[in-house]
Amino acid sequence: MTQKNKPNKKPRWKLLHQYYSYTGFYSFVGKSLIKAALPIILFIIALICVHFFVIDINDILTYVTDNFHPIGVLAVFFASESILGLIPPEIFIAWSGKSAHPNLYLTAIAFLSYFGGIVSYFAGRGIASIPSVFVYLEVKMAKHIKNMRKWGGFLIVVGALLPIPFAISSIAAGVIKFPFKSYLLFGLLRFVRFLLYGIMIFGALN
Repeated sequence: MTQKNKPNKKPRWKLLHQYYSYTGFYSFVGKSLIKAALPIILFIIALICVHFFVIDINDILTYVTDNFHPIGVLAVFFASESILGLIPPEIFIAWSGKSAHPNLYLTAIAFLSYFGGIVSYFAGRGIASIPSVFVYLEVKMAKHIKNMRKWGGFLIVVGALLPIPFAISSIAAGVIKFPFKSYLLFGLLRFVRFLLYGIMIFGALN
């Protein structure tokens, strides 16, 4: 008797590809990229237009640099990144570009953004332990939490790289108790975003 050949199992990457295709992850990323591109382009165009036709951006940034202590500016940024990303990071990247030590401050805000995400992650963990708040958040962030449960780390990657508030992805990760070590690993891509944005904005201001 001849033994029937067992069907070959598909490689893990193919199975993951099928899963993300079926669940709409690629469609979500594509739409997010389109949504992300427009604000970035508009911000840079607006920055250039204001710089050349309204007021010298360098003068505004120099005023902020001369009249506000860097620790205060960095503290405001950290608070923003820890609470839903209320202020666009691009403003602080532009500020760092005109400071006395641009690379130092760009690195500092990248780290603060990363640590702000960690604060948001643990805020999500805390929220998950309060039933009434958890139910409220499940309604307000239903779509994001649902996506986090489906895609996990890949949604953290999207939040780290794209102009989607990183804090929201981090809170959602905390709510579903996504493994903290994995969260830290995926969140490192936050540094890539600040590097790329720094290159674009520094170039626009020079």
